[in-house]
Amino acid sequence: MDIRKLDDDIAVAPQISVEDVAEAARLGFRTIVANRPDREEPGQPAMADIEAAARKHGLEWVYLPVESGNIRDSDIDRFAPVLEEAARPILAFCRSGTRCTVLWALSSARKHPIEPLLMKAANAGYNLAGAKPRMEQQAQEHRGEA
Repeated sequence: MDIRKLDDDIAVAPQISVEDVAEAARLGFRTIVANRPDREEPGQPAMADIEAAARKHGLEWVYLPVESGNIRDSDIDRFAPVLEEAARPILAFCRSGTRCTVLWALSSARKHPIEPLLMKAANAGYNLAGAKPRMEQQAQEHRGEA
């Protein structure tokens, strides 16, 4: 499992397996967030199976599917409260981890300075320079600044 820490509250990963859930619990994660739609591609594990494993290991489960390459404001509106309310630390996954990282950055830009968010993403191996204008838009709409 390729876990990439964004900050103390959240890490992201490419698609996890049912077996990875036990390792996530052992590592101290308290919530798993699935941002990948079920059956997005043939052969991916069923979300119901990952959810069952999460519950078996005492983890909170959040299924918040987001279409790859098409993150809508409504997706950000659903993800932002998860960052605030879910038991931490959170492990979010999708196909590659990028979708989760973009969701985190767009949601976080509503409350936090953008440049440190871009740096955290880069340190985790995700270049979000292309998302900066949208992060600025989220900041402007939710903090009244850019």
